Amino acid sequence: MSSTPDRYASTQVDPGRRPGRTGRRSDLTRQMVVLVCLVLALVGSAFGSGAFGGTGIQNAASGALGPDATLLAPARPAFAIWSVIYLGLLLYAVWQALPRHRRDPRQRDTGYAAAVSMLLNAAWILVAQAGWLPLTVPVIVALLVTLIVLYRRLVTGPDPRAVEAVLVDGTFGLYLGWVSVATTANITAALAGPLAPVGVDLDGGAVWWAILVLAVVAVVGAGLALAGDGRVAPALALGWGLAWIAVSRLDGALRSTPTAVTAIAAVVLIVGWTAIVRTLISRRRRPGSTGPVNPTAADSRTGR
Repeated sequence: MSSTPDRYASTQVDPGRRPGRTGRRSDLTRQMVVLVCLVLALVGSAFGSGAFGGTGIQNAASGALGPDATLLAPARPAFAIWSVIYLGLLLYAVWQALPRHRRDPRQRDTGYAAAVSMLLNAAWILVAQAGWLPLTVPVIVALLVTLIVLYRRLVTGPDPRAVEAVLVDGTFGLYLGWVSVATTANITAALAGPLAPVGVDLDGGAVWWAILVLAVVAVVGAGLALAGDGRVAPALALGWGLAWIAVSRLDGALRSTPTAVTAIAAVVLIVGWTAIVRTLISRRRRPGSTGPVNPTAADSRTGR
């Protein structure tokens, strides 16, 4: 019989032992850190939208992050997903700060990673606002790696209850899916931008590179579906971003039908494969089936 993963087992409370003051303080510190980082992320978001005298991100860095800057840049409406992500982060930060969740092993394991992701997001906005386009690449890559680590901890840990599945898994699934698309667009912009050490020609072979990158994104999306047992949030965010890349290439100033068709095909592959994985997982978890795909995650809440 499987047992709870070591990192969760190590955080369980011994019923015969009174919890120490140090543990309570460290949990409270984690909760406060998440709240503070959320405030910084929201201020950074407002600044990046043009508030407080800032320049809109799509107009920063001489327009290198705009919708027609590269073949992999999504159309402007794509960035509306940030409103959903920020709302999710706000609700998550408040939810995890509740006393009842202070010693939750799942929150202990992901709280600081969530805080780091918020700081990196704010840092990316500041760097982009300053016009330091090449430096945005290591920042967004660090953000992507942080979200991957956080997401892995979520999907390999105990199964969440309904509210937690939406506020935590759903929020960070959307966050990861969108940042996966944004990273490809960011790197392409940095390579082709006016501040790049070696500019990339947008004509000719650039279309084939765009198609190749989109194919890689499709594979990544399929991998996230497998790793997350068919969780829909990453697929929705990936599909959203790729769809708006297709719109930008069909209706924008920098048109490319092959790139648009590849982006649409990637959306179909990611969403379709995620639906298949989710269906298979659901069937295996039905009563009378061979049992849950991840017995550890399924039983850890009950202690069986």
